[in-house]
Order: sequence, then structure tokens, then C-alpha cells
Amino acid sequence: MADEFDLIVIGGGPGGYVAAIRAAQLGSRVAVVEKRSTLGGTCLIEGCIPSKALLDSSEYFALAHHEFAKHGILMDSPKLDLAKMMKRKDDLIMRLTRGVASLFKKHQIELFRGTGRLAAHAKTSTTVIVEGDTGEQRLQGEKILLATGSVPVEIPGISFDTTGIGHARHALEYQQVPDHLLVIGGGYIGLELGSVWKRLGAKVTVVEMLDDLLPNTDREVATTLLKSLEKQGLDIHSGTKVTAVEESSDGLRVRLEGKSDLAVDCDQILVAAGRKPCTEGLGLEQLGIALDDSGRIVVDENYATSRSGVYAIGDLIHGPMLAHKAMDEAVVCVERLAGTSPEVNYNLIPGIVYTMPEVAAVGATEEQLKQQGTAYQSGKFPFMASGRAKALGETEGFVKVLAAAKSGRLLGVHILGPRASELIAEAVSLMACEASVEDVALIMHPHPTLSEAFKEASLACIGSAIHA
Repeated sequence: MADEFDLIVIGGGPGGYVAAIRAAQLGSRVAVVEKRSTLGGTCLIEGCIPSKALLDSSEYFALAHHEFAKHGILMDSPKLDLAKMMKRKDDLIMRLTRGVASLFKKHQIELFRGTGRLAAHAKTSTTVIVEGDTGEQRLQGEKILLATGSVPVEIPGISFDTTGIGHARHALEYQQVPDHLLVIGGGYIGLELGSVWKRLGAKVTVVEMLDDLLPNTDREVATTLLKSLEKQGLDIHSGTKVTAVEESSDGLRVRLEGKSDLAVDCDQILVAAGRKPCTEGLGLEQLGIALDDSGRIVVDENYATSRSGVYAIGDLIHGPMLAHKAMDEAVVCVERLAGTSPEVNYNLIPGIVYTMPEVAAVGATEEQLKQQGTAYQSGKFPFMASGRAKALGETEGFVKVLAAAKSGRLLGVHILGPRASELIAEAVSLMACEASVEDVALIMHPHPTLSEAFKEASLACIGSAIHA
């Protein structure tokens, strides 16, 4: 007889474990099926968290080399202990995964190790078969939530089985600094990890098939960031595709075609050409669960699939593949199952590129507003005019605010500069409350802080900027 639960979640990543915890808080008996040995999914184990750990470590290393002397901190040339840097990253992952496990124990969530799939010929569609090391186990749930996330997209002709070719997880585990790292894909993953290894001493070449890198980012912001990254030493080729990868006695030779026709010799290739939903093996076809043209699961406003009792969230469904999106969808989905009606505002999902300087944005870009024919006003404030940014020695970038022409309501906020990832939360909160630039201008911001740049950019929208 199958074990019975109110909710069975397949996937223990940000969406899955958050859904499980919230459902347990609401009184449900919950099971989670996870194939990895630890909880947290791609984000915690081989994505968001480890990449940020290495981004921060590499930034400190670069600052020690180039900036500390300006602060009166004198030392011999810093040396890299890559093994110790990696150990710090791994220790961080271990502590956080243990934290999630302790939350499961606290909320009495049952964890089943193995690969979960929907039973094809069950009398109901809410039977899950778990294939683990000890064989198969059947779980019965009133509701099933699919939250298996996404996997890297492979490029035809470029195999991850080839020595020196890998995706983000591999680039987070290099045992030595590459002599020359070639990154295929100029999105946020490629630029972030390329920046890490450039700061640690590698030569880095980035190849992007599209003419514009970061195509969904405000063009002024994206263009300014790319100039900064090129100034830092990244060799960026847009409008260029990889036509062949050949193994050589010295490593790998990559042939490029497009705006740049050349051959590049390198010892590591990072494929960062995007991600796709991880639906393989879930048993969707046998149950007739509908997918859209991009291979994502079709859901309604309650995250219900075309099969009764089965739901899906996160990277499996429409929208950007971001951990914070999956987490919010998890809570909303579970609370809707409990009878309430919260919702995710898909127009206010913040996006971040953790380069140096950082990029963070929410809402519409100037290009989108022009395409929509929306009348707007724009205000901008440079970090060069920020006292706090000057004190930090990080004056690159600006805050741009876009507002409705008549009402002044915030339509978009775009930040390039120090701590942009932290600053964007204020903009998201205010836009969720449909605030105007006048509202931002009336809010007292502490001095001296980076947050003042948001206020000054809002003031600039109405022609009242004080410090610029």
C-alpha cells in the first residue's frame, strides 16, 4: 500500500522546498522527492549560492591587487589559494543545505531520496513512483506539485563529455585557474562566471550568437556594463557563433563565425547558452500533461496542469528562470490550494546580473515603453555624484528611473553600480504599491548611502535633482 500525503512535491530546490514548508505550516502532511543527496536544488548546490561565493571572493582578490593601496592598505602582491577559496564555497553550501534539512525536520516533512515520476497507469493521477537505491516506492498524494527546475542547454556538436567542456557547475569547481576560458553565451551566467575567472587570472573570451548581449536589459545599462567588462579585460564577441570545436595537443581550438571569424585556442569552454525545463522522466506524456512550444508545462492561474491534481511551478512553467520567482510561486500555489487567493505580480520580478559593477532592474525598459507607445519621463543619477559611492571607491554606473508622463507612477527602475542587487528591493516595494516619483522624492533616505541615488534619480524625473 502506498504512503499517503496531502501534498507530494517532486523537487527539493527553491520552489519545491519552500512549497513543502509553507504547506506544512498550513497543516498538510507533506512529502518531498529529491534525487540529490542534499536539498536546495541547482540554486543552492551548483548555481546562485556557490557562484555568489566565488564572485565575492574573486572581487576581494581583485580589490587587494588594485584598490587596497588607495585606502592606505599596503601589502605584498596577494597570492591565490584556489583550494581554500573553493573550500569556503563548499562549506557555505553545506551549512545552507543543512539549514534546509533542519527546517524539514522542524515541520515534519518526509524526504524520499530518489527520482520521482507520475504513475502512468494509476487509478488516479496523484500516485508518485520513487526510484531510489533500494528500489521502487509508491507514494499517494491528494495533490502533486512538480518543481524539478531546469538544466543547461546543450549545443549540438559540443559535448559535455569532452575534456575541458562543461557548464556552470563545472566552472564552479575548476581545480586550477584556466589559462584561457572561452564562454559560449553572453547572458548573466556567462558574464558572471567569466568575470570570476578573469579576476582570478584567466584570459576570458565571451562569444554570443545574438547581436545584443543581455537583450532583455535596458540598452543604455547593458551597453555601459559591456564597456566596463571589456575595460576589465573580457574579450567579448557578439553576433558570433561557434561552428566547430576541435581537440588539440594543447587543449581545444574553437572556430568562430559571424562578426568575428577566427580560431581561438583555449583550455576550458564554459557553455552558458541558457537553460531548459527539467521535464524528462516525469511521466508527463503518459498522463497527457500539456506543454507549450518551448517545452514548458502549461498551467492556469492556480498553477494547475491539464491533469487534475497535478500542479507545476518555477522553471517548469512560463516566465524567467529565477529562484525568487519559483519561491513566490511556491507560496502562492500552496496558499491557493488552501483556499486563499494571493498572486504573483509577474510585471515586478527583479532581474540581477552579479558582475562588478552589478546590474539590477525591475519593470519596463525604455525600449519596451517606446515600443508600447507609452508616454514616460526619465531621470538619471550617476554614482560619481554619490558621496557614499566615492567613499567606497565604486563610482561606476547610475540609477535610471522611468515614470508615467502624467501621473509620475514608477514604470521601471534600472541600476548599474555598487550593491545594485540590494538597492533594487526598495524599487520593487514602491512599484508594488504603485508609488510615483514624487512619493520617492518625499521619502527621507539616510545620508550618506547609496540609496540616495534612487531618490535623486526620481527627483531628476521632475526636474528637481539637488546633487546633479
